[in-house]
Amino acid sequence: MEPSDRRPSDIPFRALRRRWLVLACSALLPLAAVAAEGGSGLDIAAVNDAATMTVVDAQADPAAILRAQILLDRAYFSPGEIDGRFGSNTRIAIEGFQRRHDLEVTGQVDDATWKALNGDASQPLTSYTLEPADVGGPFHKIPADMAAKAKLDALGYGSAIEALGEKFHASPALLRQLNPGASLKAGERWTVPDVAYAALPKAGKVVVSKSDSVVRLVDEAGATVAQWPASTGSQHDPLPIGEWKIEGVASEPVFHYNPDLFGDADATDKKAQIPPGPNNPAGVVWIDLSKPHYGIHGTPEPSMIGKTQSHGCIRMTNWSARALADAVAPGVAAVLQE
Repeated sequence: MEPSDRRPSDIPFRALRRRWLVLACSALLPLAAVAAEGGSGLDIAAVNDAATMTVVDAQADPAAILRAQILLDRAYFSPGEIDGRFGSNTRIAIEGFQRRHDLEVTGQVDDATWKALNGDASQPLTSYTLEPADVGGPFHKIPADMAAKAKLDALGYGSAIEALGEKFHASPALLRQLNPGASLKAGERWTVPDVAYAALPKAGKVVVSKSDSVVRLVDEAGATVAQWPASTGSQHDPLPIGEWKIEGVASEPVFHYNPDLFGDADATDKKAQIPPGPNNPAGVVWIDLSKPHYGIHGTPEPSMIGKTQSHGCIRMTNWSARALADAVAPGVAAVLQE
């Protein structure tokens, strides 16, 4: 996989055929049987305890950070890839949640913010039984070269742990930490973030903030109801500031690579059609903008979102891009701002 996205020259669009089903509900079980520490170094009982209300900042206990990240994710104020660490994406998610709930904007989970987050009474961590589809593959190493990518039938996951990370919005390292010694076999029970949530309301507009590195969903009443971290251009390929329109959504897009559109392309590169899949340069969904060659899309590198530059487009995690795609329709305004 590669950390930068590629701006498409042309993507064929087709209707989004399915809702994003984050969890197979039948496979989720109560976490009562999981030990407090679980051998992970993380206090799992503290993560699931509503009495865990210490201030969450850069010096906070990892259990409190993880609890806050999962609750923020379920509230649609995403910290990006859930990893149990306090970074800029988590701080900005907290600030967005605080604005949404008319709280003092501190960038820390203080007592008032905990009370608002704890309005969601479901436990942040749950037990999940691995299904054959989770571990059955096929899994393949993804080449970096575009020509080599073009020769593959699909750009699926490189491993079962990568697939589980996307399913539960979590870093593979965190999943391993929560499940030390656990095997990746069907029937094995894993402790995972419970990231199921309700559908978003219909979008009034989408706002992309360059300064905050976020995408915000604004409902028809003018309220910001969701916020996700994003990578929003670079000095060479700046974000096209202005008001555009959403023209369509492509699920599992084929990516049409045109090296002429990239200042950093190798001189020997040729045009290529890159097959669909979560490791496609545009991820699992492309939201087309009225600005030619620009869109909002997923990524093969969720850990890099909000922390690296893009080629002018707006990159989100695959799960965030799907959630946004489900809430928008052709004609919705997309405001790209400083």
